[in-house]
Amino acid sequence: MGEITTFHTDIKQILQQARSQAHSAVNSAMVEAYWLIGKRIVEEEQDGEVKAKYGKRLIEDLSTALQAELGKGFSYANLCNFRQFYLKFPDHEILYTLCRELSWSHLRLVMRVVQPQAIEYYCNEARAENWTVRQMQRNIQTKYFERLLSSTIENKERHLTKTNTIRNIKDFIKDPYVLEFLQIPEQDKLKESKLEQAIINELKNFLLEMGKGFSFVARQMRISTETSHFYIDLVFYNYLLKCFVIVDLKTGKLSHQDIGQIDMYVRMFDDLKRGEDDNPTIGIILCDNKDDTVVKYSVLKESEQIFASKYQRILPTEAELVAEIEREKRLIKGVE
Repeated sequence: MGEITTFHTDIKQILQQARSQAHSAVNSAMVEAYWLIGKRIVEEEQDGEVKAKYGKRLIEDLSTALQAELGKGFSYANLCNFRQFYLKFPDHEILYTLCRELSWSHLRLVMRVVQPQAIEYYCNEARAENWTVRQMQRNIQTKYFERLLSSTIENKERHLTKTNTIRNIKDFIKDPYVLEFLQIPEQDKLKESKLEQAIINELKNFLLEMGKGFSFVARQMRISTETSHFYIDLVFYNYLLKCFVIVDLKTGKLSHQDIGQIDMYVRMFDDLKRGEDDNPTIGIILCDNKDDTVVKYSVLKESEQIFASKYQRILPTEAELVAEIEREKRLIKGVE
């Protein structure tokens, strides 16, 4: 076999790109076809005298006819999915804007989401971050969008003020964080060092849970003054916010001492580590439990740089997540 040259590599890349484009085109064509089928089913249903009964019989008869001629891909359940797909995205222009580049497997998942803002978020993020179907499933299941501070701090702008491209911090920080991938049983007594090591062991999954733009910098980073040394548990950099994000891990209940410590760390990091082009440092206390009174009457209430978020060791139920998110909303609004 002859030596592989740049010429051979170029040909390979052309073929790979063509195959990728062909796959994307086929996927796009099929998604379009499913939407049109759903539209046609809904239009036909609307001519029925008793819509629900007629619609069920219509889809059953259509499924029988299509499967006889075209195969198993047109089961009653699939045709109902096509119908739901059209009902979820009735505007063709919006469909194209949100759903381009997403597979049918992604779209079947996002169709289960109720809130329009959440649907838009999941579609946009799945495309931008190249989410796998499994990642999208987990993010929807754990209410990724709803856990962002943008969903809990309603209409309250919290943002960095030093940069021409201002991005809202609230779009990047969640509460709670779901860390079931660490596989630490909820009943186990947990030391902060064990939690830190578990995060390092599952750093890829932790970065995915942190969200977009985060990269790992260091663990136990030392910052020193003339008289003392201090160690920060985890340090990240967010290239979208253009700032460092320091994380202080706490396995007990949040205390005012914890808040004072992260406040000091943020100020020291800004003074000693932050670059000229960096935005102000963000500090996150990741804690097992939050004292609502401490949060309400501390600098956390109004700070644009420090936040406290709970973490959960197991995958909560949807009802548990909704309850926790609603609790956070009440706390931020100052409602007991």
